[in-house]
Amino acid sequence: QLQASGGGLVQAGGSLRLSCAGSGRSFSSDTMGWFRQAPGKEREFVAAISWSGGSTYYADSAKGRFTISRDNARNTVYLQTNCLKPEDTAVYYCAAGGGSIWAPMNNYDYWGQGTLVTVSS
Repeated sequence: QLQASGGGLVQAGGSLRLSCAGSGRSFSSDTMGWFRQAPGKEREFVAAISWSGGSTYYADSAKGRFTISRDNARNTVYLQTNCLKPEDTAVYYCAAGGGSIWAPMNNYDYWGQGTLVTVSS
């Protein structure tokens, strides 16, 4: 099971740190990813990190503003979001599995329930 948290309401230019804690099994061997779904839009990829944390991959919209990291000892993955924009408003989901960090969304086996990020202008 994956539990995402850390969302909230923030003004444009602000920051939030999202967390995704795993339980029931270790996700330390899994690629972990963050995805988001804005109202009325399809779910999209945000960032992914390899099992070791040594490799990361970002959507163009996230590059330079978001940082994905993980702590395998805590079975947790993080998404630091900086310089937030109103268009970042979405429910953010974490996922595990994937295979490679470039794997498509449907390769992920485990999904969290999502945490809402709302960015006001």
